[in-house]
Amino acid sequence: MANVTVIGAQWGDEGKGKIVDWLASRADVVVRFQGGHNAGHTLVIDGTTYKLSLLPSGIVSGTLSVIGNGVVLDPWALRDEVKKLEGQGIAITDENLAVADNCPLILPLHRDLDGLRETAAGKGKIGTTGRGIGPAYEDKVGRRAIRVCDLAHLDSLDPQLDRLCAHHDALRAGFGQPPVDRAALLEELREIAPFVLRFAQPVWKRLKKVRRAGAKILFEGAQGVLLDVDHGTYPFVTSSNTVSGTAASGSGLGPNSTGYVLGIVKAYTTRVGSGPFPTELEDDIGQRLGERGHEFGTVTGRKRRVGWFDAVLVRQSCAISGVTGIALTKIDVLDGLDRVAICTGYRLRGKVYDYLPSHAADQAECEPIYEDMPGWSESTAGARSYADLPANAIKYIQRIQELIECPVALVSTSPERDDTILMRDPFVD
Repeated sequence: MANVTVIGAQWGDEGKGKIVDWLASRADVVVRFQGGHNAGHTLVIDGTTYKLSLLPSGIVSGTLSVIGNGVVLDPWALRDEVKKLEGQGIAITDENLAVADNCPLILPLHRDLDGLRETAAGKGKIGTTGRGIGPAYEDKVGRRAIRVCDLAHLDSLDPQLDRLCAHHDALRAGFGQPPVDRAALLEELREIAPFVLRFAQPVWKRLKKVRRAGAKILFEGAQGVLLDVDHGTYPFVTSSNTVSGTAASGSGLGPNSTGYVLGIVKAYTTRVGSGPFPTELEDDIGQRLGERGHEFGTVTGRKRRVGWFDAVLVRQSCAISGVTGIALTKIDVLDGLDRVAICTGYRLRGKVYDYLPSHAADQAECEPIYEDMPGWSESTAGARSYADLPANAIKYIQRIQELIECPVALVSTSPERDDTILMRDPFVD
């Protein structure tokens, strides 16, 4: 039986939460390996909606859930999310939740810096969630981060605070802000430390143990490949690597542990925030797809931009991230359209491209080349068998497979967990 790594193969918001939850019921462990509480995973189970930002999606089904070292952890956001789920009847203990003791922390000063930068950037805004994720990753790389394990040694934190505050005080002064209040920060850390430390452990060691015992491990990515800091539409990207290879470094297990790579892909395309979007629709069809798909960010509440399916970008994501098969979500949103379109290439200053160029100016000028296909009037909502899909929907899925050069393993036909068509089993293939 293979382990499975789940990633978004577009700009995030592809429906990873539902797919991970569906797979988690068949896994023994679910691991978050990058990002922070800027992720937004929505699960609908037996009519109840659960919204997760930091916790692995397996927590709802009682599966052992692990926050790996590649995540930047806001401890106050973690506590709020745990309390919210407990209020919905989900029991969370150190038996079903483990947090890597070497996770870097997101602190109030990171949130401050994030907001100050975006406000000052004007037209140069990247469109961050303002939650401090980027500044926290900067401090990690700059070797001045405070980590989960430091919460057990707060009395000896002064040297680290010296390094951290020397950096942030200079930045804050540039924005006309006072220095970091070290005493207040220490007090906040002392207050939150007992809550976080009850879950803290060397998760690499626990994962090694369960893997040797034959456990099936599900690695859960956040955001999408097109937001990867190296491979995405830079600079309109997130601050971490979102590709499948990060599952190894962000969990403490080796690259031979990540197994089947499942890329989650919407049957159309969406994006939140700034940045290039070649197939964006700003007409009545775009409005219709956005309304039918409830395209608002789980974390930010911002309206998502909507466009036709971009096979060029998904093919690129699949190649970069070594995707074994894709899960196609929200195909029911396309029900009732007379025609659907797929982007098969770009035209840029008279030249045709079969990939998205790296430079932001070139990306912004790319004009999509479309292939039109007939739509379908029948409903796909709630279908649980390939045979239940309309003929034109099947043709659409088959054409997507051909263009992205990757097979479809799953098709999701509604937000409900069981409205899923299994074509290839990731845990077996």
